[in-house]
Amino acid sequence: MEQTKALNALEPFLALSKTASSPRAAVDLVTRATSAPNTFLFAELLDTPAIQSLASSPEYVPHLTLLQIFSHGTYATYRSTPGLPTLVDAQARKLRQLSLLALARDRQNLSYDTLQTALDLPDTRDLEALVISAVYAGLLHATLDPARAAVQTWADRCTSTLEDLETQMKDIRNVAAVRQRDQRAADDKLQQLMADAPDARKYEVAGLTREMIARRGFNKRSVMEVANLVDNESMDVDEPEERANKRKM
Repeated sequence: MEQTKALNALEPFLALSKTASSPRAAVDLVTRATSAPNTFLFAELLDTPAIQSLASSPEYVPHLTLLQIFSHGTYATYRSTPGLPTLVDAQARKLRQLSLLALARDRQNLSYDTLQTALDLPDTRDLEALVISAVYAGLLHATLDPARAAVQTWADRCTSTLEDLETQMKDIRNVAAVRQRDQRAADDKLQQLMADAPDARKYEVAGLTREMIARRGFNKRSVMEVANLVDNESMDVDEPEERANKRKM
């Protein structure tokens, strides 16, 4: 984590702590600081008189405890401590990111099962998204230690896998679109060829309906051959009768 950047992000809240003249103002400061996207260091804010004054009121002690957990605790600590304020989404994500940073110091913690249990994330996709967000937030760097390097590699692999899946889905959609277009073109061509046939009744007499021809994929030449076949068969049927008439004459 870039400490200079994190300290700079905390500066506005340190300035506000000097004007927080009531416990409610201090509580609001805790909520805003722990929800801000770029604040990850809270020790200096925790030591300010405005925040420490929360310890004198039982009503506001849970908010002081919450800031202490953000400063040096974990998500598991939060879950095991009763009576704490409910976290908003931004706070929950940040506390999980900070907890991931602590867990990444030990390689044994880098399994899916261990991380999902510690961070209360039953969905592996949510865990992978959290790791990626922690990397982008600057919390994890390959130069810090081997454990974080492993997490960095893992995050890169997750990103690459998601990109590959997106590319494959795009290719599948394109192939399906081409097949659908080709099928429509083939159907249109077949209908046109059938409409251009000289006598539709000829192939219907032969026992071939338009639907059967469409299923069999007949082309125009096939239709013409069927028509010619019907003509030839008709002529063969007529020949004996014509010969009988000639004999009578």
